[in-house]
Amino acid sequence: MSKSVLVAVDDLFFSSKITETAKHLGIPLLFARSQDEVIARALTEKPALLIVDLNSTRCQPVETILQIKEDADLRHIPVVGFLSHVQADLKVKATMAGCDRVLPRSVFTTHLPEILAEYTADS
Repeated sequence: MSKSVLVAVDDLFFSSKITETAKHLGIPLLFARSQDEVIARALTEKPALLIVDLNSTRCQPVETILQIKEDADLRHIPVVGFLSHVQADLKVKATMAGCDRVLPRSVFTTHLPEILAEYTADS
């Protein structure tokens, strides 16, 4: 498994925040803009982590997570999703689909350096 992080995020603010934080930590990022691209890049790149904006309009996040967790070659990839703190139903759906961690946007942003470091650290 590589030490890269696959990112499925539409929002420019969060894309920039993730990019800047990863650059500071020396962690390579891979971006995907659709469900098919997420799956294809996960299969070819074997990232250490998948970050998903659960409000993405392009990548169908819950379906994408479900597809990743149902695939024997991909299910080992940890998935961290983020959303608005008031979206309890979406949090339940993402968790049921197999999202390993679902965080409110504010918590995700605050702890992004630790999240990236945790999943890409040498074991």
